[in-house]
Amino acid sequence: MKLAFFLLFALVTAFGYWLRYINLQHLKRYGNEVPEGFEGVVDAEKLRASSAYTLASSRLSLWESLCDNALLIVFLFGGLIALYDRFIGGLSGSFVLFAILFFLILTWAQALLGIPFHLYATFRIEARYGFNTMTPRLWAGDFLKSQVIGSLLLTLLVAAAFGLIRWSPERWWIWVWGFMGLFSLLMMFISPYVIEPLFNKFEPVTEEGLEAEIRAMMEKAGLKVGRVMQMDASRRSRHSNAYFTGIGRVKRIVLFDTLISRMTHAEIVAVLAHGIGHWKLGHIWKRLAAAELLALAGAWISFRLLGWEGLPGLLGLPADLSLPGRMVVLGFVGSLAMFPLTPLSAWLSRRHEREADRFAADLTGRPEALASAMVKLSAENLSNLFPHPWYAAFHYSHPPAVERVRTLRGWANPDRGPDNR
Repeated sequence: MKLAFFLLFALVTAFGYWLRYINLQHLKRYGNEVPEGFEGVVDAEKLRASSAYTLASSRLSLWESLCDNALLIVFLFGGLIALYDRFIGGLSGSFVLFAILFFLILTWAQALLGIPFHLYATFRIEARYGFNTMTPRLWAGDFLKSQVIGSLLLTLLVAAAFGLIRWSPERWWIWVWGFMGLFSLLMMFISPYVIEPLFNKFEPVTEEGLEAEIRAMMEKAGLKVGRVMQMDASRRSRHSNAYFTGIGRVKRIVLFDTLISRMTHAEIVAVLAHGIGHWKLGHIWKRLAAAELLALAGAWISFRLLGWEGLPGLLGLPADLSLPGRMVVLGFVGSLAMFPLTPLSAWLSRRHEREADRFAADLTGRPEALASAMVKLSAENLSNLFPHPWYAAFHYSHPPAVERVRTLRGWANPDRGPDNR
């Protein structure tokens, strides 16, 4: 079975690399012509920069993936996990403390190994293409804060989960599922006020008249939001974005200061109308409900398989592997089993995005404003305007920019022809 799983892993990995290859080849072949609707914002020089940025980012991502997969092979198929398991066992005899140390040290090792790639991406690639505004000191501060917060949250989650496993050996799967679901909801409430301000400064929107236009649009949609804020994203990057955060009465809108400085009010309102569409069409709750149902099924399957003595043997590992070690093995096997669902998940996400675009166009009555915003975002972020259809099918949660803009402008000008449907 070990050989079979190794070959399956190799096949899935090779397929992923093949998708990367055809995507870059597609870009090289078609990436020299300005797409219809992008004229005036994207020119030949911008296309060259976009292609170079995509190639550089993809090349770094490939090297990082190769390193990660090499370490994964050594750790799981080379038996290093069994040695690591015994090492952690020598540090603590406590069931809960053992699990905490097992996952914490793995997380720290992964973070440390990723530092060279993150530094290169930030201070070489992002800087080369004019995006990075972060200083080494700020990067280090963000990294340390992320590790501290992540370690505290991971410790809490692992301690609670393994405490529940010890308390209810036959029913832990439903208790752990319930706790994780409640914890996720709690984080949605407190993150905007406790965690996010540790990294960025938030303040009321200062652009004159913008908040009034946003609130008028929100009122028209019948959606209440607590506050409309702007974030000092420009301290770290020149990339632009906007997002909704929080849940219930603590919902708020956050605009990057870079977005405010580059877009008209109509374009900003259109982008936010898209986000409102996700709320009004129930996409947020549908995704949460689907995720929780899948998590419940996963918890029950995990409960059944983690107690199976043959689980470690699937990768040629000893049967006395600890419960945390078995969880790592199960996570790996599960990722291979779930891989065929990747394009389905991406397709459902793209469907929701199209529905939200339609909602925004109807709400504002200005689909051209959203199309214009998408063109600007694509140009300013040096997005790949020519993804291969197969690559997009597996990896794109949003419709490709050119397709999205063409659809929006078709709604704005229904008489232009069938290509704009």
